[in-house]
Amino acid sequence: MAVETDVLDELRRLRTRVPRLAGSLAATVDGLVLAHDAPDTEPEGLAALTAAALGVAHRMTDAAARGEFRELLVRGSLGYIATYAAGTTAVLTLLADDRVNVGRLHLEGRRSGARIAELVDTAIGPGGGRHADRPATREGAGAPDATDRARPIGTLPVRTPQRPTHRPRPQTGG
Repeated sequence: MAVETDVLDELRRLRTRVPRLAGSLAATVDGLVLAHDAPDTEPEGLAALTAAALGVAHRMTDAAARGEFRELLVRGSLGYIATYAAGTTAVLTLLADDRVNVGRLHLEGRRSGARIAELVDTAIGPGGGRHADRPATREGAGAPDATDRARPIGTLPVRTPQRPTHRPRPQTGG
């Protein structure tokens, strides 16, 4: 598949642009690996954990009333794990040493996320995967709908369970 090669090329270019970047992984929002450049890491496990972390991060931004999810940064004693949206169907996860320039990591991670989004959306189309039920365009107009225009660039349309606006009526047994 050509998209895998193109995404892997982008991951390798990213490693040359960010000193102290230890590895990178592009995956679908469902947790399937698209491409990886992460030695000494199990890419399938990292992709699955990334998908789980996205769900939690979205819920946190919603619960704290901080708007739409954009990115996630985790700092451990030996370095950083940064996750960036890459369109509506993919994510980019970066592993960096503890002495990385975090500003540079964010700058290049956001740029690579946008480039990977272009590659993936061209190959499989926008709105594939878990969010395939979302309309990508207005009926016949070919332009993004209001939901897509309102979402900041690089965010994921992750849905969370909604509380009912009314109290459910008790069911009568019969």
